[in-house]
Formats: sequence, C-alpha cells, structure tokens
Amino acid sequence: MKWVATIVKILFLGLFTFLILSGNMMLWLALFGVSLIAAIFFGRIYCGYMCPMNTVIIPVEWLSKKLKFQTSNTPKWLKKGILPWIALGISIGVVLLSKRALHIDLPILIIWLAISILFTLRYKPEVFHNLVCPFGVLQKLFGRFAFFSKKVDENTCIGCKKCEKVCPSSAIMVKVDNKKAEISTKLCHQCTNCSEICPVSSIKYSKRI
Repeated sequence: MKWVATIVKILFLGLFTFLILSGNMMLWLALFGVSLIAAIFFGRIYCGYMCPMNTVIIPVEWLSKKLKFQTSNTPKWLKKGILPWIALGISIGVVLLSKRALHIDLPILIIWLAISILFTLRYKPEVFHNLVCPFGVLQKLFGRFAFFSKKVDENTCIGCKKCEKVCPSSAIMVKVDNKKAEISTKLCHQCTNCSEICPVSSIKYSKRI
C-alpha cells in the first residue's frame, strides 16, 4: 500500500510541475479549492497525497537528519498558531497586488514550496504542516469533522507509540490514562504511515461515528 501512496504523490507532483511550468497556476489552486470540499467528507487527503510541499518535504527531512541539521525544538513564537492565518492573508494580498499593479502572476506556490524546504531543513515536518503552512490551516478547518478518517481500534491497540513516531503532522498521541492511541482528525493527513507500521493493525480508514 505504501508504494501505491508514493506513486500517487509523485504523479500529483508531476501534475503540479506541469501546470506551474505551463503557466496554469490557477488550475492547481482550483484543484486545491475542490480538495477543501473533499476534506469535509474524506479528511485532509490533499495534504497526504496531493500537496507538492508535503511530497518534497519527505526527502528533505531525510537529508536534514543525515546532515544533522534538524532540531526537535520548536520556536516559541510559532506555537501561538496565528502565523498560518497571517501567511494566508499576506499571500492572497501579494498575489492580488502583483496581478493588479504589476500585471504579473506571482508564483506564490513556488515561493511556499521553497519556504517548506527551508523550514524542514531545520525543524520537524509537523512544524511547517501545523504552524506555518497557509494551505494546511484551511485543510485543518475543513477537515476538522470529516465523515471518514483514520481511526484507532482501542480494543486492539497496545500503546506501543510506533504510530506517534512516524506521523508527519503529530496527529497521533497515546493517551496517558488508558495507553491507547488517539488520532486528531484536524491534523491527520490520511496517509498510510501509521497503519503501515502498526504491529496489530489497529488503525483503519473508516467512518468516524
């Protein structure tokens, strides 16, 4: 299953590259808009499979660890959680201003791709996903109460915390009281990392209620 997810990510990265190089950035933004509606029903599948930033971040994180650049510390000023909304507002404003005043289409998606790489060279992926990305904050808003999402079967979960360690967005936490894993739907990218590594197959994609 993991190789299927990888192929899907690469295909969407290829589509993103083609659209950007051909000057059709708005088509990708339209696709992102459709994914927000999809997030209401299926969770943040855009973040897990379609987002070019997430796809590029994976090898960048590997490189960062190899070069020992990565730190587990998160800057305090990021923890307030307001930066993604500020970044979203600035991004929209700059794109509109460049279009009207300068008559150019600012490659905002390329700019954010570069920012995601720089952040991941220094910090863990969840820092960019949860505390910086302006696109992720919208996915979080729309996917908060998704009808379908990754769920943990508490009857079989053994609290090994393996799922915690592989989650790219820190969406999983083993609760202290019952030693069972719990997934935050608003943070979950609906990827396959947790279900692939679970030794007792406790994590499934299904109806939340």
